[in-house]
Amino acid sequence: MNRLQHLRAWLQTRYPDQALTLTPASSDASFRRYFRVTVNSETFIAMDAPPPQENCAPFLHAAEVFSRAVVPVPGVFAYDLQQGFILLADLGDTTYLQALTATPEKANVLYQNAIDVLIRLQQASAPAIFPAYDRALLMQELQLFPDWYLARHLGVSLNPEQKNMLNATFDRILDNNLAQPQVYVHRDYHSRNLMVSTPNPGVLDFQDAVYGPITYDLVSLLKDAYIWWEEEQILDWTILYWEKARKAGLPVAEDFSTFYLDFEWMGIQRHLKVLGIFARLCHRDHKKVYLQDMPNVMRHLRKACERYRELHLLFNLLNEFEQATPQVGYTF
Repeated sequence: MNRLQHLRAWLQTRYPDQALTLTPASSDASFRRYFRVTVNSETFIAMDAPPPQENCAPFLHAAEVFSRAVVPVPGVFAYDLQQGFILLADLGDTTYLQALTATPEKANVLYQNAIDVLIRLQQASAPAIFPAYDRALLMQELQLFPDWYLARHLGVSLNPEQKNMLNATFDRILDNNLAQPQVYVHRDYHSRNLMVSTPNPGVLDFQDAVYGPITYDLVSLLKDAYIWWEEEQILDWTILYWEKARKAGLPVAEDFSTFYLDFEWMGIQRHLKVLGIFARLCHRDHKKVYLQDMPNVMRHLRKACERYRELHLLFNLLNEFEQATPQVGYTF
């Protein structure tokens, strides 16, 4: 039996003697797959997470914590950790990305809803509930940039001076990130993981949640790899979040310019990481579709690096790579 047959057999034990249908719902950047299950006109979502590659326990833990924080995550009806199956509530099939692409005039309402839910999650924060987003993990993520984006995707070999510069820049970035207040971090809070639903938004893909910098999820949301917003719009929504967060008692900086600097420097860490992840998805996992999302990420990265004197060496290095690899210049 293949995994789909095992999944069907597992579902049939829950709904004996009832006809059920399975249709593909979505897949993601991992080995997980999702199927829409229809039973007696009711629909559910079945997650297929192969145990050799995926561990369902963090998903179930985060679902419980997020649910207690009144974050709209899908309810869990059944699970089998040994087989890697979870049966979930169906939050529909309209992602924020789809809604924003089809009806951009609804952006303000959708982002206000997403900001409200994010603040609710952060208000529930406590240490030792999720893994720490510590220096080792943040640095491990940054290393994806030289290992996968530069070396594998661009075919660039750094000389010792460039390596030293990049390592020094990484340390400076992480000094800022780790000095920020710590809260629950979804870690992928963006338009493909938010569903238009009631209540809105439904939140998905939270199994990698950690306890870390307060600006991280806001950066994921507003400097999204999958949809582009101009800086003026991003600034407006960042101010909206900051004002709401202060009223909610979250430990954001009292001065907005300080908060915005933290937001930008957190973004630099994420942009570098995401470029590495997209390169790895392309070259290791043969998911070349992610190449089309690199330009947005690089635009955000370059704009931020150009703005801060401490990051001009990194900005110049990006320019060198662009000139040295014109065949992949579109990624910039």
